Amino acid sequence: MTSTLPIGDFSRATHLSVKMLRHYHELGLLEPADVDADSGYRRYAAGQIVTAQVIRRFRDLDMPLGDIHAVLQARDVETRNQVIASHLARLESSLARTRETVASLRGLLDRPQDSSVPVDHRHVAAAPAAVITDIVDKAEVVAWYRGAMGEVAATLSAQGINPAGPLGGIFDTELFTEDRGQATIFLPCHPLPQPVGRVGTTVIPPAELATIVHLGSSTEVDRTYGALADYVTQHALAVDGPIREYYLVGPSDTPDESRWQTEVGWPIFQTRPRA
Repeated sequence: MTSTLPIGDFSRATHLSVKMLRHYHELGLLEPADVDADSGYRRYAAGQIVTAQVIRRFRDLDMPLGDIHAVLQARDVETRNQVIASHLARLESSLARTRETVASLRGLLDRPQDSSVPVDHRHVAAAPAAVITDIVDKAEVVAWYRGAMGEVAATLSAQGINPAGPLGGIFDTELFTEDRGQATIFLPCHPLPQPVGRVGTTVIPPAELATIVHLGSSTEVDRTYGALADYVTQHALAVDGPIREYYLVGPSDTPDESRWQTEVGWPIFQTRPRA
């Protein structure tokens, strides 16, 4: 009686395909107890069934193979649990995003785009400002602008300079059309600060904008953009130029995302007389 199982039996016992078992062997994740030198045929020890089952459970939770290898090779329980806890935290974060997306989708289906949200036209004067400008991937833009916000505000505070207006952002068209483009976070101020780190200075150019205020986090900001674009298409002359955002109430003011207010500005050719 043999104490090892041929790969087919081991596959049935663990619900891992032969192809997957071969792949795990090549990666050094689950090496057979014996490999025939002539045929290359793999055999597994019965004691490896539990290890295979653990791997399968982790893969069901989308744990990267590198992390699974780290868990299996961990020299102590603390190291092993740290890897597992890190992955669980990523799962919880992903689950939170999924719930937000589901809630947003339900809202989109239950509450079609609201065309009654007020849109204003306004002229924005040129403004000297502290800025951070980078080329950013669209998927990373939220994390990027939150970091840039804090860095710009901290630079002014450290140099004893008071802001002359709300934080703002300028986002080039390529960021939306190509998923990568130039983004700028700016904070109007006078005098201008001494440049430090990523923070520089410039004069934000004047602009004519159709504006709308988005309430809450950035999760459903696309609906606000859509409402503004619909308005501009029907009631204004759109011009080429970057989208602007002004963070009237944001993360630096309150951690309560439901209270955030972001003014979105779409560049237009102003045909109304200025008040």
